Formats: sequence, structure tokens, C-alpha cells
Amino acid sequence: MAGFGWFWKAMGGQSGRSQKKSRQIVAKASQAQEELNRLSDKELADKARSMVSDKKITDPAGFLAVLSVASQRTLGLTPFPPQAQACLRLLAGDVIHMATGEGKTLVGAMAATGYGLMGHTVHAITVNDYLAHRDAEWMRPLVEFFGLSVGAITEKMTPGERREVYARDIVYGPVNEIGFDVLRDQLITRREDAVQHGADVAIVDEADSVLVDEALVPLVLAGSQPGSAPQGKITELVKNLRQGTDFTTDDDRRNVFLTEQGADKVERALGIDSLYDDEHVGTTLVQVNLALHAQELLLRDVHYLIRDGKVALIDASKGRVADLQRWPDGLQAAVEAKEGLAVTEGGRILDTITLQALLHRYPTVCGMTGTAVEATDQLAQFYQLKVSVIDRNKELIRFDEADRVYATMKQKNDAIVDEIRRVHATGQPILVGTQDVAESEELAAKLAEFDIETNVLNAKNDWAEAEIIAQAGEYGKVTVSTQMAGRGTDIKLGGADERDHDRVAEAGGLFVLGTGRHRSSRLDNQLRGRAGRQGDPGSSLFFVSLEDDMVTTGGAGEDITANPDQFGMIDSKRIRDYVEHCQRVTEGQLLEIHSQTWKYNKLIADQRIIIDERRGEILDTDAALESFRSRVPGRVEELEATVDHGVLVQAARDVMLYHLDNGWSDHLALLDDVRESIHLRAIARETPLDEYHRIAVHEFKQLAERAMEEAVDTFTRVRIDNDGAHLEEEGLARPSATWTYMVNDNPLSSNGNKLKKAVRLMFGGSPVAKD
Repeated sequence: MAGFGWFWKAMGGQSGRSQKKSRQIVAKASQAQEELNRLSDKELADKARSMVSDKKITDPAGFLAVLSVASQRTLGLTPFPPQAQACLRLLAGDVIHMATGEGKTLVGAMAATGYGLMGHTVHAITVNDYLAHRDAEWMRPLVEFFGLSVGAITEKMTPGERREVYARDIVYGPVNEIGFDVLRDQLITRREDAVQHGADVAIVDEADSVLVDEALVPLVLAGSQPGSAPQGKITELVKNLRQGTDFTTDDDRRNVFLTEQGADKVERALGIDSLYDDEHVGTTLVQVNLALHAQELLLRDVHYLIRDGKVALIDASKGRVADLQRWPDGLQAAVEAKEGLAVTEGGRILDTITLQALLHRYPTVCGMTGTAVEATDQLAQFYQLKVSVIDRNKELIRFDEADRVYATMKQKNDAIVDEIRRVHATGQPILVGTQDVAESEELAAKLAEFDIETNVLNAKNDWAEAEIIAQAGEYGKVTVSTQMAGRGTDIKLGGADERDHDRVAEAGGLFVLGTGRHRSSRLDNQLRGRAGRQGDPGSSLFFVSLEDDMVTTGGAGEDITANPDQFGMIDSKRIRDYVEHCQRVTEGQLLEIHSQTWKYNKLIADQRIIIDERRGEILDTDAALESFRSRVPGRVEELEATVDHGVLVQAARDVMLYHLDNGWSDHLALLDDVRESIHLRAIARETPLDEYHRIAVHEFKQLAERAMEEAVDTFTRVRIDNDGAHLEEEGLARPSATWTYMVNDNPLSSNGNKLKKAVRLMFGGSPVAKD
């Protein structure tokens, strides 16, 4: 892992030649810095601008040298040659593979500043609020040295605050917040209400996580409407249903099915003839299935927490609470009813966008991560991005031990506790990576029985993230964390100030222990990469059991024989190879899912562009009023006699946009239903994807025509005066409240994310609740 030169030689392509040229430019830049050090701050800033022409850098070596000198003056940080090289490759539009602890934050800031000096607007995309705010403030002196402006978008900002930050040259923001702002801007009826207007460049931190792992996660904007929450009686009834008798679940516990006996029991308890009568199939049956789904498949401290008397969803891919997010279609209310909390109202999906579609809105995308090489194929296939591998500043000396494989989950967990006790006795700091909140707390409780104090970092205390991670390298410290990807704080040996560095290094450095392999080796490597930063010693070890989620999924249908010892350990290269095989299978499944899902989503993304263009025309011109003039000229003439022209133009926009947005919302709901049942087309020997496209294209053509007909009808009868169009009088008011949430539709994500699809009816019905 010390370097990946062999990789590019094997690839034999442009990347290798680009790297060689980059190193030459970096060497030349290093030589130029001494002379630049004699310039004043103003002269140095002017020098940078003189090296830009027509939004292109004319002297890459000199430009890089100026950025390096400015970094030293403003931040006290002199970039290492690998950091300078990484900056250069970001400015070339690549995704850089750069190990943990090598200084990606500075690299990203230098590249953002470089793009800003070229006249581009930049979104520096992070994975959470904390990193966005931290990085913007930390790197502000460098950015402002060149007269550029910088700010951060965080979840609790008002629209006015967001609008002001988005107007700056460089904006740091969580990918979800930026996406939700795009969606909210799709509801505006006045251009001045928009909070952002896009950017020229997206620099993505943890690029493989955002661009690959979560690329197909839809961000959803919903509007309030009466919900279909299970009634109290139904919630209590479902609690008494028995698995195997009254209901069953599929193998991976993603779907739950009422049995005929279970349906009979529910019908008797509710005093109804049949759940499947027209009277009940769309109401009572939906509520029963929602309650059953919430009771059996959504687990407290795995999928959600109870915080301040409310249900808080857990983003399992990051081990954090997903702020202001909720499940759609009554699932949220069902969980609230299950927990005895106040039940919130339901919602209707107004708009949605995947992270992949969001990133495609940027003309230039580049990024940084410690595990890009493993995602090379996906980055090329879905974004046409190249990966540049940046060698470490100091050679890696971390020792990665072979996996320890056990027959059962219990035997594995016992062995994990024994290993932590053994290593802890040496004083070596330990970082344990778990799969979910419940597992982290169970492990901490077991260790407490042996008087081992642990710092636990999970969704329950993610606000203390920076402090806990900063302490994780202290002598004798044991830290248990869910999902280290995107934590964003280096673990320094000896603590945050490294005062005890030598003592910890002598003990062996940071010891990383994984309680299980992830579905993707990249997530394993992100955890493993926390040890061995900047030439420090360290070690890593993963524990696996043949009952682990990844093994049972990747090895489904395969019979494997093993000979464990008395403690359940299987010391066999054949079995370790089998575990590797299972992981490759799940990785292949993930790639296939990504490829197929993107084919479905791409059409919606293309149709969205058309809606965007139509909305833009209505917002920025008199197109709406002129459309009404051509269809109902008498009504327009009548209104022009009494209503101010500007007010009438806006009233026409309000009417037209209401029906266009309503039509788009209906279109999304229809396509969601079509996609859920499209597999049935295969029975009729039709290609599901082709049939989906045929229906989507046909329905989209109807959308615009139907929206125009409804808008004309509304325009002719709605009261319009100098206060505008009174749509609420016609029952056409926009939602009084909106909220955002994420739908994780990845059926192979790790333990904490198993509920993702639907409660399906046993008797051939459609899905009635989708997450």
C-alpha cells in the first residue's frame, strides 16, 4: 500500500503519463517558492491572477507555488509534494486516491481556491454539517487571502442565510443539504426566492461514498397531507401476531407478509369480513401492514432512536442521526404509534432527485478519498472520471493481519472481547468499527464487565464526534464507533496534541479492529486506513463469522464445510478465500444494482431537465400570461382592465406553476408504482426496462398537455385581483409545510439498513408502503 505506481503501469494509460507530468510540475513549483517568498501578500495574490487567462491556468508550476506560499502564510501549513500533486490533479478534474492522514482538507481548499481564481464558482461537498462548517472556517484565511469569499451551508440555516452563503465564490456544504436546496428551489414561484443557482465545480470529499455508495439514494421533498397512520387498536393487535404463524419475513428481513391465518386473526379482532374487500384494502389493510412493518422490521437503536420524545432516523452508512429526515407513506407514523409517541401527519412526494443526478448538474466534478482505486470502474462508468493515485508522504508501515474467521456470531463476539482485553493490557489505543448503534452499545457493555472504559461514538452522540475521535489515539484508550467513513478527523497518536506520541508509537500505534466485513471492501479499507497515518506504526484486524450478513448474502446457496477449533475459530486459507469471494459477490451485486437502477433513474433525470427548463421559462418571462392569452384571450383582456400588469403576470405564473408542479408530483408517484410492478412485464415476455421507458415517455407527454388544460381551467375561474391569484379559494394551495428525507433503496447495504423496500401483500397485491 506504500504506492500505486504498479497500478498505473499495469493500466498503461493516460493516467500514468499524467502523473509523471504532475510530478515534474510539482518539482518545478517547489523551486519557484523561494523567489515568491520575497513578494508581499498583495503582490503574491496579483501574481496568481496574472497566471490565469480565459478561465485557464497559463503557468501551472507558478500557480501551484503561489498557492503553497499563501498556505504557509495564512494557515502555517506548507504542503508536502504529494499534496501539491493532489491539488494539481483536482484542478485537472480527477478523483484523487489519497490515504487517510495525508491532508486532504488542505488539498481541497487549495484546489477550490485555484478554481475560484480561474473565475469558477465552487461547491466543496462534504458528508455532514460538522465538516462543512469546520473546513470553511479552517481554510477561510487561505481563500480570503486572494480576495475570494467562502462560507458553509448547514442544516439549521434560514432561506435568507442560505441565499447569502450561496452567493459566495466557494461554498462548503453537505451533499444532502445542497440537494435539498435544489429541490426546494423547484417549488419557487418567484425567481428571487431561489436560494442557490448551482455552481461550475463540485469538489467532493469522500468521493467514492458520495458518488458510488450513496449515488442512487433519492433525496425527497414532501408536502403535508392527511396521513394513513395505523390506529391505536391496530398497533396493539399487531404486537400480538406471531412470526411463522401469523406472518413471515423473507430471508434478508426486508419484506414482511401476512399469512392467511394472520389475516383471519386480524379480521376477527377488528370485526370485519375481509381485509381484502374494496372497503378495507386501501385503508385498513394498509394500516395493518404498516404497523407490522414497523413492529417487525424497524428496530430501535438500529434503524432509529428516540430523542426528545421523537423518532430520529439513523443514517446507517454514517452512523449518525439523519436530521429532519423521516420515512414516507405512513411508516414514520407507524413507528411513532409503535413507540407510543404523538403521531405526525403524512405527506405527498413533491419532488425527488438522486445524488448521482444532483452531481451531474455540475459541469466539472472532481473529488478526494482514501479508497478511490477500488471504485475506478464505477467512477469511469457513471461519471467519466479518472482516478489519480497520490503516493504517501511517508511509507506505510501498518501491519494488516489476516482475518480471523469464526463459525458462529456468538463465538466471534466472544473472541472480539478477548482480543480487546489482550491488546488493551499493552496500552495500545484501540479503535473498534461496528456495524450499527445496537452493536456498539452491546460491545461497550460487555467490555465494562471487565472494567474496560470505552468511548462510544454512534448516532446517539454524533455531536461529540470531533472530541471522541481526537482522543482515540491516546495511550490505553478504547473507542467504539459505528462507520468511520467521513468522520473527517485524523486520529493522532498520543492525543490531539500528540504529547504522548512516542509512548503510543512504542506500544504499536493505533490498533483498528473491525467487528465484521462490509459489503464493500472500500468500507473496510476506510476503517483500516485510520491507522498508520504519516508513517506512524499501527495494525488492523477484522473478525468474521460464517453467520455474518455479508457472508450469508454473498455465499447464498453455497454449502461450505469448516473445522473450527474449540473456540469456534477456523484457521483455514480456504475459508478466508471464501469470505473474500463472498465480499466480491456482494460488490458485484452492488455494481449491477447501481447499473440497473441508474438506467431507470436516468430517464427521470432527463425529464427533470425538461421540467427545469419549462419552469425557468415561466419564472423569467411572460410565457405563462402569453399562453393564456392565446387560449383564453377574453379572460386576459378582462383582467388587464382591472389588474396591474406585473401582478397579472405573477398570477399567471402561480397558476401555471401550480399545475406543472402538481403534474410532476403525480408523474413521480405513477412511475414509482409502475416500477414496483414492472417485473410482472417479464412474465409477458416484455423487457421490463423497455416497457418502463415506454410508459414513462408516454405519460410525460401527457403531463404537459394535462397541466396546461388544468391551468387554463383554473385561470378562467379563479379570483384574480391586485392581490394576485386566490388559489386557496379553489382548494389549490401549496402545502403548508414541507420536509425532506432520504430513501435508501439499496437492498445490500449493511446491517442497520435492511428495511428498504416494501410491505408486500401475500395475495398478489401491490406494495403498500415504500421506504
